[in-house]
Amino acid sequence: MSKLVTIYGGSGFVGRYIARRMAKDGWRIRVAVRRPNEALFVKPYGAVGQVEPVFCNIRDDASVRAAMQGADAVINCVGILVNEGKNKFGAVQAEGAGRVARIAAEMNVPKLVQISAIGADPDSPSEYARTKAAGEKAVLEAYPQAVILRPSIIFGNEDGFFNKFASMARFTPILPITGGKTKFQPVFVDDVAKVAVMGADGKVAPGIYELGGPDVETFHDLMKQMLAVIHRRRLVLSLPRWIASIMGGVFDLGQAVTGGLFTNRILTRDQVKNLQADNVVSEGAKGFSDLGIHPMAMEAVMPGYLWRFRPGGQYDDIKASAKNLRKT
Repeated sequence: MSKLVTIYGGSGFVGRYIARRMAKDGWRIRVAVRRPNEALFVKPYGAVGQVEPVFCNIRDDASVRAAMQGADAVINCVGILVNEGKNKFGAVQAEGAGRVARIAAEMNVPKLVQISAIGADPDSPSEYARTKAAGEKAVLEAYPQAVILRPSIIFGNEDGFFNKFASMARFTPILPITGGKTKFQPVFVDDVAKVAVMGADGKVAPGIYELGGPDVETFHDLMKQMLAVIHRRRLVLSLPRWIASIMGGVFDLGQAVTGGLFTNRILTRDQVKNLQADNVVSEGAKGFSDLGIHPMAMEAVMPGYLWRFRPGGQYDDIKASAKNLRKT
């Protein structure tokens, strides 16, 4: 019988790529999510019954344990960018990660892969980064042989980074950002998935791996590259940190006073704090080169999914070419 993997958060951005790869490799896949009905799109990744969404709340022991029954490997992709309801940074990224690792150890699951993030730091001013670090610590305490992956900002078809700013660029002549000089090392989502699958297969030695693509760019320069791909001219305006903090505070207050009816996915004070530190692979850290992987460059991928934000969409290049034709 083929092996079984439980992927917590397996319908999310990274999780779905992991699930697709593992399905092709013949694994049976249990996609553990809070809303299984919204994760039905993963079922066609494999043969009938090979990929199954199941209910799981990572904040609950019994729920995590039920989803892990019989698993030969566990991959935890669960993470959040903003506090929302009971899903707080600490509960999800620190306690939740520790819970998965502790139960995996109790159930003698052979392999565990934890998706963390570059910038995980117990001393960071950002709660996001601190709880990522706390989650790593809890995982290693419970399951010392775990493989922990720290990707930089992840790009790909469903990403929430380039897609977000490309969408904004359609409606405004100014593209406001904060932390314009902060450096990133964008990594292709399927490259991250490849390493996660290797970890589940036992092809990666235990430890922490920092995953960054071949290019290191400032936030400002990434926006300029994105604008070039979508064929739009916009002023990239880097807001001073104090102005961004005020804006984030206003949006955070809006979420608080509406009782969660409005979720601040625009800009939070914590994101402003997180942008104070570069998001690149640390010197001496283990990464793609140690695994024999050559990560994909942005320019090879971005045009394939950002074309829809061009003025003429998929026909933009054709229209530009037609303008250059001589009138006869």
